[in-house]
Amino acid sequence: MGISSSSDRFVLTREGDASRYTLTRDGVRVSVLDYHDDGRTIALTRAYTVPSFRGSGYAAIVVAGAVDDIAARGDRRIDAVCWYVADWFDAHPERADLLRAR
Repeated sequence: MGISSSSDRFVLTREGDASRYTLTRDGVRVSVLDYHDDGRTIALTRAYTVPSFRGSGYAAIVVAGAVDDIAARGDRRIDAVCWYVADWFDAHPERADLLRAR
């Protein structure tokens, strides 16, 4: 199951067996962030928000939660493969220390 943290009506869960983070609101899945973990780097490969929930900032919430979780574990670097994740890091340069060196 992995981590699960909730805030108000939101629950962010790391589903290690499925290699994804999920965000639910009031029990309904609204956004997913897929990843690949090679033991040194976590490649964040695809951020997806259910079409009827797009435009509500849910992808940003799931990415921020995943980045916080990875930072808290402290043993991995992040590879921003997904364009949305790369844009998120551009908007949050204070988190760039987590990125894998290229």
